[in-house]
Amino acid sequence: MKSLASWCVRHRRWVLLFWLVALVGASFISNAVGTAYSNSFTLPHTESIQALSLLQSAAPKQSGDTEQIVFQASGGTKVTDPAVQASVDQALTKVAGVAHVSNISPRPWALPSASSHISPDGTIGFVTVTFNQVNLGNNTSLAKQFVTAAKTAQGSNLTVAVAGQLAEASNPQSFGGISTLLGVFLAAMVLAFIFRSGFAMALPLISALASLGTAIGVIGLLSHLLKMPQFSVELVALIGLGVGVDYALFIVTRHRQGLIAGNDTEESIVNAVNTSGRAVLFAGIIVCIALLGMFALGVSFLYGLAVAAAIGVAFTMLAALTLLPAFLGFIGPKVLSRHQKRELATTGPRVVGSGNTGFWPRYAGLIQRHSVVPAVLALIAIVLVALPFFSLRLGNSDQGNDPTSTTTRQAYDLLAKGFGPGFNGPLELVTVNPGAANSQVIDQLAKVVKTQPDVAQVIEVPPFPAKDGTQVTLLQVYPSSSPQDAATANLITQLRTHTIPQVVSGSNVAVYVGGNTAIFADFSKVLTSKLPLFIGLVVVLSFLLLALVFRSLVIPLTAAMMNLLSIGAAFGVLVAVFQWGWLSAIFGVNRAGPVESFLPVMLFAILFGLSMDYEVFLVSRIHEEWTKSGDSREAVRKGLAATGKTITAAALIMILVFGSFMFGGQRVIKEFGLGLAAGIFMDAVVIRMTIVPALMFLLGRSNWWFPAWLDRILPRLSVDPESAPPDSPVDETSLPESDPLPV
Repeated sequence: MKSLASWCVRHRRWVLLFWLVALVGASFISNAVGTAYSNSFTLPHTESIQALSLLQSAAPKQSGDTEQIVFQASGGTKVTDPAVQASVDQALTKVAGVAHVSNISPRPWALPSASSHISPDGTIGFVTVTFNQVNLGNNTSLAKQFVTAAKTAQGSNLTVAVAGQLAEASNPQSFGGISTLLGVFLAAMVLAFIFRSGFAMALPLISALASLGTAIGVIGLLSHLLKMPQFSVELVALIGLGVGVDYALFIVTRHRQGLIAGNDTEESIVNAVNTSGRAVLFAGIIVCIALLGMFALGVSFLYGLAVAAAIGVAFTMLAALTLLPAFLGFIGPKVLSRHQKRELATTGPRVVGSGNTGFWPRYAGLIQRHSVVPAVLALIAIVLVALPFFSLRLGNSDQGNDPTSTTTRQAYDLLAKGFGPGFNGPLELVTVNPGAANSQVIDQLAKVVKTQPDVAQVIEVPPFPAKDGTQVTLLQVYPSSSPQDAATANLITQLRTHTIPQVVSGSNVAVYVGGNTAIFADFSKVLTSKLPLFIGLVVVLSFLLLALVFRSLVIPLTAAMMNLLSIGAAFGVLVAVFQWGWLSAIFGVNRAGPVESFLPVMLFAILFGLSMDYEVFLVSRIHEEWTKSGDSREAVRKGLAATGKTITAAALIMILVFGSFMFGGQRVIKEFGLGLAAGIFMDAVVIRMTIVPALMFLLGRSNWWFPAWLDRILPRLSVDPESAPPDSPVDETSLPESDPLPV
């Protein structure tokens, strides 16, 4: 680390040129080649995917994406009026000419039972448009062409809206840039308040934005190789901006402390990278490990997301260790505020955090003297916030959560008003019938399904002959509840486990429940079943890394427990706001509903990694003091006094950056923003500044307990620039009787 920092300072022009070329080159190539973001994913061996595969083999033109064009007549007219019919016919003729459109359902007034597609008052109707391909939602130009063609029917007495995954891509997506700019502005305000120096404020932002821009260019190119969802860029911006500013903040703060202590510019930069930079490197590696741990889930949809987020973190970490030292070498002592310069000139060099004056030294002394009460109060508070976690329900939010100005939300509201919310997410019962004699079983199935409590309507599509001589039949089941409601998920379970088996028992008919709503239900089920494995893997790997670095078993154990608490609190907040609807108006939540299926995995990986960041920054400084004195309690006091301001400032920046994404339009980004902001607040303020130091004060030398035999066989890693503490490792035979071992 010393050699890296010294080289970057002495060759700062080359470092700056390298990053400039990387930023411009990655952005230019990405724009020239284009991106291939896609929300598609596969879930092998699930019933919904089996249903889709059957349709694709038997009726490929009927198995692609389906969209619904909804129209509402007003001004005393009805959809069956000749003028309305003529307008709709002209529009549907244009829709038929859109690429990949393979089928348009009959006009509602031409159906044998018009009531199935025309509302009881006759003012709302819809048609279903089927494409010959799936996962077209990433084709924005096709989406706009399709929606534009459908809306040509719109007039003074006729409103037209479009629902579906393709139509979703036509909605304006301007929230990412606005949220990022707001996050940068808020971070700049905090940095200006902390540093009181324009240069010190600008450097963390420049480092973060340069690395983030480069990372986004690289991710855009990788989207051609890995499936990455369309919100990957927003998520990388969300994480990278907060992490990048934080990493740079820790190094700049340590550099300023070195200048105040009397070191020259290069010596201070090298020492900052060799101390705080080590913590940044280790913390960044832990975040990347936590993110890449999602590969253990075996869900391809998350692979690209994990790689994108890990690349964003890795680039911000590398910029903090290379680009930032180069910039610091350019500006020299100007990184100090005017007050610090005057104080240095008047009183001379001093060691930050060594005295007992100032808020954080006094706070550290207070926690040292009264460790139990603050720890208990903080623990009670975080447990109370985490309690709603036990009511967590995973699912997929429907288009009723889109902004009211979008065509998908307007279509959702019209369908719900005219027919019921369940018409926004029909289920597809795909049956395989080996012979005509079994057609009675399918008719019986349709009748029985109609009688289910949460079923509004069942429509039987004429059978498709399969290649092997069998027939594939499609039953469209419209629930009474919306796609995101728990009742719909319960209906899917009821159909699969009871209704269908009872009807087809003894026959050769096979029935699979499919459709988008069922696919997302299976997605939730798969992720939920694999979540314990993922959590265990990340916790064990992080435990091992912390044990290797700090040569302690107690510190990684308490870190893992505290991280789980902060993550539980984050999910508690998400459940209260998004699932229960508490304070929904304040946070801009349109409707209460489930938490996104993949959010627990992503949020756990990100929060666990970021929580480890603060743990590493705090404990590495404590460990550094421990190496100097061998006095555990004094090391905790000095470490907390020296890092408290920086950690809370870094947390405040992350909270503001993450919170700024609450102003976006997509529900999933709002969930990420609120969950990360709540988790960081609980972790940095409640846990790292109160519970962790209090526990370390209470445990004393037991914090550094590490069996000698284990120390001998494990490799050595270190975030400290110096060697291990004089008495390390602390074995059970070397502890005083008054300092008990951890249980």
